[in-house]
Amino acid sequence: MSFSSAMAGEPPATPLVIGHRGASAHLPEHTLAAYARAIEDGADYIEPDLVATRDGVLVARHENEIGGTTDVAQRPEFAARKRRQVIDGDVFEGWFTEDFTLAELKTLRARERLPELRGTANDGAFQIATLDEIIALAAEHASRSERMVGLIPEIKHPTHFRRIGLPMEERLLETLAAHAYAREAPVVIQSFEQDNLRMLRTRLGDTHANIRLLQLLGPAEAVPGDALAAGVARRYADLMTPAGLKDIATYADLLGPWTRSLMPEAADGTLGKPTDLMRDARAAGLPVWPYTFRPENAFLPRALRRGEDPRARHEDGAIDEIRAYLALGIGGFFTDDPAVGRRAVDGR
Repeated sequence: MSFSSAMAGEPPATPLVIGHRGASAHLPEHTLAAYARAIEDGADYIEPDLVATRDGVLVARHENEIGGTTDVAQRPEFAARKRRQVIDGDVFEGWFTEDFTLAELKTLRARERLPELRGTANDGAFQIATLDEIIALAAEHASRSERMVGLIPEIKHPTHFRRIGLPMEERLLETLAAHAYAREAPVVIQSFEQDNLRMLRTRLGDTHANIRLLQLLGPAEAVPGDALAAGVARRYADLMTPAGLKDIATYADLLGPWTRSLMPEAADGTLGKPTDLMRDARAAGLPVWPYTFRPENAFLPRALRRGEDPRARHEDGAIDEIRAYLALGIGGFFTDDPAVGRRAVDGR
């Protein structure tokens, strides 16, 4: 896969397959094994969600609360670290990465985040991965295969981490700069917030040609964490308007909406009429990379499911769903199963 046209801001000739937290339909998400599987299955990019440890190391977890994705709740030595805190206006109770050093987190083992759908056969087999380790994994693969895989890290809860003295933006740029691979490979930095992407745009300037920025869009009525902290009445719905998208285009290169924001499920269970979001994003000059395609019945439109078991995989249904969105003109997409995504793109 050549990234030259994509890095120049042009739509790629072939839509890009993004391993969402690795090949998380098969292995516990955000583990080195899941990222390796994603690369082997044909992902063009792999996606680590980034949170910070108490000693400032960037690690890959879906959230900074790790009670559901590690065995920390079964570790008596860490029982006293369980607590409650407010993050982006929501109350969370559990164990948080910012209360642990990297050495302590490395003693934990990853667990499946969706055990009711994907089972627990691989619980306990893998450690929490650092961003450094993920970059090294991609570099090692590239050296063996001569196929460069892009990195698409998401900065999780940036306002929260900045408030507690663990800002992640500079740490991310420093980590990328420390690896020869990350100085050359395509990199896309994502966030559900705007302020940190604006800051990164200013910080990056024109000196990091391999790094682009992607604005993620949450549920229409939700308020981004930075807007909430500032007391600004700004919803994601406001970002999805033509004016909001034009503003995003002043600092971001790409747009990452939820799939159903582009094409909702109709009352009869089929994919319905596309919304105006794709048209308006194109008018603003923003390529669209939606999230997230998954192969289980539980996530598919009702008309594309096979049987009634929500756990059942239906790859043909998932491919049909992806191809419906490809027909809209998306430039890439996030998927829990890169092998299925690859089949959808390659026509297999």
